Amino acid sequence: MLIRLYLLLLLQILSCFSIETKSKLNFDEFFNYTTFPLLKFSSTGRHLLIHTKRPSWNTNSYENTLWLYDIKNQTKKFITTNLRTSIQPQWSPSGNYIVFLPKNHSSINKQQSEEYIYLYSVHADTVLPIQIGKETPLALTWSNNDSSIYLAVKSIDEENDLWKDVIQYRENIVRKTSIIYRIDFNSNNHSLPVQKSLIRNVSFLINQLLYTPFEEKLIFSSASVVIENLDDFELYFIDLRNISALSKLTNNEIVETALQLSIDGQHLFFLAWHRSSNKKRFNDTQNRLYSINLANGIITRLGEHFDGSIDGYTITSDAKVYILGQLGTEIQIYSQKLSTKDLIHHSGWNGTYESIVSSYNHRSIAFVYSSLEKLMEVYFIDNISQLISAKVITNENYLFTQRNLPKTKVYNWRNADDHRLIEGLLHYPPEKFQSKNLPLLVLIHSGPYAASLNRLNLAWNNWATLAASEGWLVFEPNYRGSTGYGNQFLSEIRAKPLSLPGKDILYGIDQLIKDGIVDPYKLAVGGFSYGGILTNWLITQTKRFNVALSAAGAVDLTSTWGMMDIPELISYLYGGFPWEVPHIYQNETPIYQLDKVRTPTHIVTGENDVRVPTSQSYIFERGLRYLDIPVKLITFPKGGHSLSINPWHGKIKVREELKWLQQYGNQSMSRNKSNNSERHKFTYALQLYMFLFSLVIIKNI
Repeated sequence: MLIRLYLLLLLQILSCFSIETKSKLNFDEFFNYTTFPLLKFSSTGRHLLIHTKRPSWNTNSYENTLWLYDIKNQTKKFITTNLRTSIQPQWSPSGNYIVFLPKNHSSINKQQSEEYIYLYSVHADTVLPIQIGKETPLALTWSNNDSSIYLAVKSIDEENDLWKDVIQYRENIVRKTSIIYRIDFNSNNHSLPVQKSLIRNVSFLINQLLYTPFEEKLIFSSASVVIENLDDFELYFIDLRNISALSKLTNNEIVETALQLSIDGQHLFFLAWHRSSNKKRFNDTQNRLYSINLANGIITRLGEHFDGSIDGYTITSDAKVYILGQLGTEIQIYSQKLSTKDLIHHSGWNGTYESIVSSYNHRSIAFVYSSLEKLMEVYFIDNISQLISAKVITNENYLFTQRNLPKTKVYNWRNADDHRLIEGLLHYPPEKFQSKNLPLLVLIHSGPYAASLNRLNLAWNNWATLAASEGWLVFEPNYRGSTGYGNQFLSEIRAKPLSLPGKDILYGIDQLIKDGIVDPYKLAVGGFSYGGILTNWLITQTKRFNVALSAAGAVDLTSTWGMMDIPELISYLYGGFPWEVPHIYQNETPIYQLDKVRTPTHIVTGENDVRVPTSQSYIFERGLRYLDIPVKLITFPKGGHSLSINPWHGKIKVREELKWLQQYGNQSMSRNKSNNSERHKFTYALQLYMFLFSLVIIKNI
């Protein structure tokens, strides 16, 4: 009888531990996430090119790797890590070769003056280097065969010798020209010389280049180093039968990106990034998709009745286009036949689909997918009807499936002033889903034309998962100006670029407190880029935050307009130039209300940031120092706006921000450690009790 009681007790105790518990995601693990910047099918549909990106800590850089996935055999082959990411790799017309730019041609002399392109043979598994000259490559595209490539390069400034190291500012911006060459080679006989023929010069930088056999055209998009005039961003073509003529395909206030040709080469598709100027020719809208009939120049909008933002697309062989459309926090797959205006939603998983590609010769589709509950990987389906049962073909982020990640949910509230419904995401600490009275960290997305999504992309500028794992309830608000909620929601931010989204966020915090979810005495706020600007603004409007984290955030929007590389954005958001609406610039700028700040603030910036000028962080730090507010500023050498050169920079940024939260956020990180310690002590005591109890039972037997 006693043995039965013992066994029953033992089974009850073991049942408490029968569910496998996953360990918490730690700091170092968080930064070892892999992303997939590019997918491309070969023309035959037999292979899928996969580009992966992950940190390389030993080399202080990111490792960009190309892989060749065999669709039939379901195998993956390594191609190279010597990859420059400024130009995407391109499949040859036959699908037998891939052309790409090497990061370094020589491992010995990394400062070589000559530029190269590499030709990878799928069948021979070899790489052929092709010397292309000293000019910097801008874009490339294959011709209609495997033996020639069209290449756009940046012209070498011939006035360098005259001016030495002296810079003529305006001339340095506008005097950016490109040269288009045709590179001919024998892919079957590498010993034969390479021929380089001049096509023509153009008086602007080329961003993307395409060749179509339809009427023998080269199509390209223009670009500019500084976005001051949206007329600098247009689409052009050259008739290769008469290269003296340069023809314009567009004339609008749109930045055209992601150019693709239809299967027959008669239509050009592109994503439109609408950013209206003060010329008022267009209103600001979310991203849209268009096509141009190259025969008659007629432009058609696709997904015309879709109320969200279009983030990507792919063209199929059966006169259809698959569209990645964002509504709210989700990016889903839609399709539209080119002969109709109806948009069909294809039911899949909740979350974010991206980098979608389709095979020209088959109905197969590949894409990258993730959600806040599912890790980012590459998936493959034979046709769209299999979307709900898509097969994962990579396993780069397996480690994270073994970690206890935070649970999330969508949260809604209203702005009490105009009763606008606002949406955001809540990330709960592990094992505390739906808990109450939690310490809050508000992480504000950049943009403003962006959104926090149901997407798992673990990074230095998207670290809600890590913050939640450290015990914070993380609140990501999709404030006014965010994409995915309609064009009016997006445009309402104009002339109120900080005060309106600021109130959206503050009313969200009020509602969280009212619902009992958040401890009102443990509030923190932070953000990057526009999220950093809003952070700087919010701490001038309220003293409720215990701590602030400002990353690449501006405090004086007048000087920001004068120094940044996209001044068109500021003049549109503020309703005009500083001399036209000075009252808006003054009322919607943190620097003029800095004396209201009482929040200890951590500031980070890249040394070479031209998007939000580095000087803004120095101004902010100096102002808070004069006001005796606890402040710390760290800068990253050679770092730009995105801290994309050295992964250690992003890791150190978040490390120091967590320290600042621990110091000033009234959220003791030692509490979690203490809880873990108590849990371990309980487990040990229980095990000891079971052992001693067993000895007693055995003795009585």
